[in-house]
Amino acid sequence: MKDSMQTVTTEAHPKAAAVFIGLLGALAGLMFGLDIGVISGAEQFIKTDFGISDTMLEHIVSWMMLGAAVGALAGGWMAKSLGRKRSLLLGSFIFVVASVLCGAAWSVNVLLAGRLILGISIGMLSFTAPIYLAEIAPENIRGSMVSLYQLMITIGIFVAYLSDLAFSYSGNWHWMLGIIAIPGALFFVGIFSLPDSPRWLMMRGRKEEATRVLLRLRGNPKIVEQEEQEIAAQLRIPQHGWQMFLQNSNFRRSVGLGVLLQIVQQFTGMNVVMYYAPIIFKDMGYQKEAQMVFTAIVGLANVLATFIAIWLVDRWGRKPILYTGFTVMAIGMAVVGSMMHLGIHSHTEQIFTVAMLLLFIVGFAMSAGPLIWILCSEVQPINGRDFGIALSTLTNWVANFVVGATFLTLLNSFGHAQTFWLYAGFNVIFIAITGLLVPETKNITLEFIERNLMAGKPLRKIGQ
Repeated sequence: MKDSMQTVTTEAHPKAAAVFIGLLGALAGLMFGLDIGVISGAEQFIKTDFGISDTMLEHIVSWMMLGAAVGALAGGWMAKSLGRKRSLLLGSFIFVVASVLCGAAWSVNVLLAGRLILGISIGMLSFTAPIYLAEIAPENIRGSMVSLYQLMITIGIFVAYLSDLAFSYSGNWHWMLGIIAIPGALFFVGIFSLPDSPRWLMMRGRKEEATRVLLRLRGNPKIVEQEEQEIAAQLRIPQHGWQMFLQNSNFRRSVGLGVLLQIVQQFTGMNVVMYYAPIIFKDMGYQKEAQMVFTAIVGLANVLATFIAIWLVDRWGRKPILYTGFTVMAIGMAVVGSMMHLGIHSHTEQIFTVAMLLLFIVGFAMSAGPLIWILCSEVQPINGRDFGIALSTLTNWVANFVVGATFLTLLNSFGHAQTFWLYAGFNVIFIAITGLLVPETKNITLEFIERNLMAGKPLRKIGQ
C-alpha cells in the first residue's frame, strides 16, 4: 500500500488524471442525450407505423421522463448505499437492456414499457453523474468538469440526430431506437476503470481508500490532507437526508433552491425543441428530409454552444452566464412565436426563423443547460447532498414529463405562436429568479458554501 501511494503521489499531472476520470464519468450524460435525441427522429415513423394519435405520441415521448423520476429516487438511495461507481454500473446496464427492448418493440405497449425502463436508467445516471463529478473535481475546475456532463448530453443528442437522419431514408425507427445500446455497452465497460468518490469513501469509513483516490486526483499530499480534514469536519455533523430536511431549515432552503432551479431549466422550453424538433420544422414549412437535416443542425449548435459554458463558467461566473442565457432564450422564443403568428411564407423567412430557434439553443447550451446541474450539486451540504440532489433530479424529470406530455396539446389547443410566447415569458421570469435567489459559487469550495448556508446567509450570498 505504501509503495502504491508513493507512486500516485509523484504523478506528474494530477489535474490531467482528474479531468480524464471526470470525462469518463461524464459519459453518463451521453446516454441521456442519446435517448433525448433518438426519439425525436423516430416519432413520425412510429406514429405512421402504429397509426397512433398525437396524445399517444406524447405518452411514448414522456414515459421515459416518468421512469426517470422513479430512477432519480432510486439513484439517491443507491448512490449513498452502493456508491457512485456501482450506481453508474447498474444504470448503464439497465440502459443497454431497455434500448434493445425499445428497438425490438412490436407493439405500442412494449415500446411504452421499454421507454419507461429506459427512463429508470437515465434517472439513475442523471442523479449519480453530477454528484460524482462534483465530488472528484478540484474547486478551481469543478464548474468545467460538471459542465462536461452537459456537454456529453449535447453530444449524445447530436449523434442520435445524425443516426436518425441516416435511418430516416428507410424509415427504420427500430434501428433508430436500438442502436444506442452499443455506446451504452461501451460506457458500462469503461466504468470499471473509475475510482469511487473520495467523499463517499470517507462517509463509509474507508479513509485509506479515499486518500489513495485523492492522491491520484490532486497529486499534492498537503492538498489531500487539507481536503480530508474539511470532509471529515462536515461528516461529524450528525444529520442525514430526510432527518436533516425535517430538522434544519437552512437545508430546506438549499433543497428548495435545487428544486426551483430544475423547474427553471425545464420550462425554458429547451426539451420541447429537443423532443419535437422535426415537428417544429414541419410547422415552418419544411419537408421531411429538410426537417431531419435541420434537426441535426440543432444538435450541432447545442454541442458547440456548450463549449462556451465550459470556457466561461470558471472565468466569468455562474450568474452573469445565466443572465445572458435567459435573455437570449427569451428573445429567440419570442421571435419564433412572432414569425409563426405573422406567417412564414418565403424561404428567407424560413431561414430567419430557424436562425432564431438556433439562437435559443445557443442561449440554453451556454447557460441553464450545464449551470443548473453545477449549482444543484454545489449548494447542497455534504450530509444531505444525496437527498437534496435526488429531490432536485426528481423534480427535473417530473417537470420534463409535464413539458413533454403537453407540448403537442398546447400547439393544437393554445396555438403555435402563443406556445412559443409562453416559453419566452418564462425565460423573462427566470432572469428575476437568478437575481433574487441564485448564489455565485465560482472558485468557492463546497465546504465554504455549506458553512455560509448553515449560518443562515441569504441564498444569493452563500458563495460570498
